[in-house]
Amino acid sequence: MDLSRFLAVARGDEPAELILKNGRVINVFTGEIVEADVAIADGRIVGVGSGVQGHQEMDLGGRYVCPGLIDAHVHIESSMVTPYQFARAVVPRGTTTVVCDPHEIANVAGAAGIRYMLTASEGLPLTVYVNLPSCVPATTMGTAGAELGAADLKGLADLPRVLGLAEVMNVPGLVLGFPDVLAKVEAFRGRVMDGHAPGISGKWLQAYVGAGPGSDHECTTTAEMMEKLRLGMRIFIRESTAAKNLRTLLPAVTPSNSRRCAFCTDDRHPADLLDEGHLDHLIRLAVAEGLDPITAIQMATLNVAEWFRLTDRGAIAPGLRADLVVFSDLKNFRPEMVFSAGRLVAQAGEPVGAWPEPSADESAVRGTVRVDWERVHLNISAPDPAARSARVRIIGVIPDQVLTEHRIEEVPLREGEAVADAERDILKLAVIERHRGTGNVGLGFVHGLGLRQGALAGSVGHDAHNLIVVGGDDVSMMTAARAVAAMGGGLVAAVGEEVLAAVPLPVAGLMSDRPVEVVRHQMDRLNEAARRLGTMLSDPFMTLSFLALEVIPALKLTDQGLVDVERFTFVPLWV
Repeated sequence: MDLSRFLAVARGDEPAELILKNGRVINVFTGEIVEADVAIADGRIVGVGSGVQGHQEMDLGGRYVCPGLIDAHVHIESSMVTPYQFARAVVPRGTTTVVCDPHEIANVAGAAGIRYMLTASEGLPLTVYVNLPSCVPATTMGTAGAELGAADLKGLADLPRVLGLAEVMNVPGLVLGFPDVLAKVEAFRGRVMDGHAPGISGKWLQAYVGAGPGSDHECTTTAEMMEKLRLGMRIFIRESTAAKNLRTLLPAVTPSNSRRCAFCTDDRHPADLLDEGHLDHLIRLAVAEGLDPITAIQMATLNVAEWFRLTDRGAIAPGLRADLVVFSDLKNFRPEMVFSAGRLVAQAGEPVGAWPEPSADESAVRGTVRVDWERVHLNISAPDPAARSARVRIIGVIPDQVLTEHRIEEVPLREGEAVADAERDILKLAVIERHRGTGNVGLGFVHGLGLRQGALAGSVGHDAHNLIVVGGDDVSMMTAARAVAAMGGGLVAAVGEEVLAAVPLPVAGLMSDRPVEVVRHQMDRLNEAARRLGTMLSDPFMTLSFLALEVIPALKLTDQGLVDVERFTFVPLWV
């Protein structure tokens, strides 16, 4: 907006374009609710008060007005739809800005994947900022489709809408001073740098914080949260599809520290976005748990804007971008109108007006599932073929968490091979390298998914996104895995040689090219098929996708083998 025009409208010498009259403005700076009109011109707020004239007036009838919501940390790829479809899901819920970490697609397609996400989100009613992925690959213990070093990140750092460095997940690499990790941190010195330090405490945490990362979204206990707050970290309280931490952490939020806290969604599937919501859902949960509504709104707006140095948004004040949400009930936050840069873009939970879909070159993010099936096998040969059982390390699923247990239990042996034991909920797990056709297959066992028969498979396997498959028998597992590859990526439920349901994800093996409502319907059918196979988890595919993430304790499986995350080393399957 031209400064001369802004001043003329702000002085009252020229009329504003739009006046939102008779609103109750949430002032996130002071924590007050102020009865005021909001004047808008050229996408900016030009006045908050009374007596301002405009070409168009909209009477809010005493409804509340707050800043557009800002997600502090999200992986758009986890919504399983493109940025355009993601925006269609979250903007009507009041989210007008997100800070995304495209490390999912970067682990598949490298810098080309990041450029795709920037292009595919250009010009949307949702402003998509990017923090560049710090860990591609997450570690050297899994095979990703690309590698991004410090020089590669520097080459992307000055692209429009790039803010800084995303979650630094390689905690040992940073604390122990690995040169490649230090190079990335040094390259972004002075810019925003997010952290990722689940369960880290004591001297290691102090070293980690002192090295640069200033936020964390991995807290699972109030003690962990308070230790990090005391060291100066910003805490993003997460409520995702797989990791539900809000109710546990909220008691640690106080009037003294709330301005150091924010909300993030991290990874949310279509059904949760469409049924529960996005940040609006987190605000409702927090208020229902006893948090002051104004504090909850601050945590979803101003607190995020300040951390990411987004000086043009996050509040309702002259000169700021007119991203606004209108709603009626402080205790039951449900957006009724959403404005993006002063334009009404959603009303009553639905998009309004034309939202042109950005055109993006998808050549680098298609055809990304490359498996040499002749080199893939799923049999686990026992060290003692004559034995009837053997003790093995088993990944233990913890419901509603991405953390896992490191269990040791016996599994049955048949004809010299270790097999699943569905009666005891012990299933075979395989991670098949899908980027380079290496034939790498990591094999192990998992407890807690609940399948009684059949198999589940997907090309979404955080963070390297290899093909991950779990099941009670090898035939079902191979059927599911091959079906995923045949679609160019996706999610599958199978039993024997029959595919029961599937969700194609042809964009990098992570995202659909269909509308979010269609993907949600496909996921509903897929989850129903999974339930028929025995699982009772609300979203078994999200849970499955995190069993390969070798930076979150305690035991995980990559295409290269079992990883003891707490020791940051490979461990044998057999005990």
